Amino acid sequence: MDPQIVAGVDLGSNSFHMIVARVDDGQLRIVDRMRERVRLATGLDAEHRLSEEATERALACLTRFGQRVRELPLGTVRAAGTNTLRQAKNSAAFLERAQVALGHPIDIIAGREEARLIYLGVSHGVPNEDGRRLVVDIGGGSTECILGEGFDPVATESLFMGCVSYSTRFFPGGALDRDSFRRAQMAAMLELQSITTEYRRLGWSSCYGSSGTVLALAELVQASGWSEQGITRKGLKKLRAALCAAGTTRAVSLPGLDPERALVLPGGLAILLAVTKSLGIELMLPAQSALREGLLYDLLGRIRHEDVRERSIRWLADRARADAEQAARVERTAQSCLEQVARAWNLTSEDDRHHLSWAARLHEIGLEISHTGFHKHGAYIVGHADMPGFSRNEQQLLAFIVHAQRRKFPLEALAALPLAERERALRLGIVFRLACALNRSRSSEPLPPFELSAEGKTLSLRLASDGFDRAPLTRAELAEEAERLAAAGIVLHISGASEVPASPRL
Repeated sequence: MDPQIVAGVDLGSNSFHMIVARVDDGQLRIVDRMRERVRLATGLDAEHRLSEEATERALACLTRFGQRVRELPLGTVRAAGTNTLRQAKNSAAFLERAQVALGHPIDIIAGREEARLIYLGVSHGVPNEDGRRLVVDIGGGSTECILGEGFDPVATESLFMGCVSYSTRFFPGGALDRDSFRRAQMAAMLELQSITTEYRRLGWSSCYGSSGTVLALAELVQASGWSEQGITRKGLKKLRAALCAAGTTRAVSLPGLDPERALVLPGGLAILLAVTKSLGIELMLPAQSALREGLLYDLLGRIRHEDVRERSIRWLADRARADAEQAARVERTAQSCLEQVARAWNLTSEDDRHHLSWAARLHEIGLEISHTGFHKHGAYIVGHADMPGFSRNEQQLLAFIVHAQRRKFPLEALAALPLAERERALRLGIVFRLACALNRSRSSEPLPPFELSAEGKTLSLRLASDGFDRAPLTRAELAEEAERLAAAGIVLHISGASEVPASPRL
């Protein structure tokens, strides 16, 4: 059953946005919107660490957002951090405090995942036309360019340029002149070089721009009479001339211009001029939907079990030609083990079950590279591949579970995960490791019946009385596992039992 109320929170580099919606007969009806200009990107120092001042601004905003959504059930709020949090070296410490302020988990998403979610939001908010559409979103720290058809992206890219970063870099102190615009546009066109040829080849029939910068530019060129509809390159050039004539952002006076927006306007304008020239865009229409709406539609898909993450797992497994039968055996055993220790080890969420299933389907993809150390190769692929639907933390957790399947237990790899997630990751890795060990023989015969129980850092595994006789390889494997887990501080007791019920088969 769909929840009644859901929310999406976008922790952007310039502004934080939140929308709250009611799910009405499968459709989203927006009931509340909140937006605050936090200027997170300006808080990054030369060492790419968020300043305490910027952190406090962000936490104060999230506390206000949290007052609105704190009472909503877990799983009904999707919050995502973008470019600035991707860059910040102290983002993990920030997230711990930010999640407390909001009252819900916050993900940091990769650039292409941000692009996918932007397209999902825009495509639900513009006319459903035939043909391909181009969507351009200029944020504070990155610019996303997406080609798609219907609700599905065809090509996604996130480029390292944004209105805040370019305004700071090319227009220091708010100084405006033609030479600064020339240098900023040239830098943006160099960024665009990597996609220009392919995007022009694929083509599109309509073009939309989303988020604050594009919407502000569209309003300015139309209010000033430089464009009758949307954004044209001619209108943008006239706006550039007006800014240069003003000399500084403080002196700019245009109808509909927010003084705070003026501070980051030159960088955004330079980027959009470069985009329209490089891609040959004649007309860009403003789109009111963006990342925050995309977060909501993606969340609704997960709730309805239309999860794009499943497609990512299937694609990666198929590409690596993973052994589907072995994956299914490990998946069944992993779910059986999880079911038996879930309460004792606090692994009761749907995400725990999902991550073990996904790990099972991907745990041998490293064999495509090398049989030796394939678990490490597989973990690297999972941790670094473009996987639509997954946040950075979700991918790192999945990579850790895949890494933990055999040989030395990878305690050092836990450091890549947030502190609050490490115990959960450790336990999921151990459960998955046992499932792999129990299926090392790759036999199609049913496993000997077993019972698994957990108490603190102690696991007890009991096989039926004839279990070891039927599976001597399993007995030897489990004995080695007990030694390896001891090095990780986990005690594994293995014993036979006079009567053990058959293992659950999922």
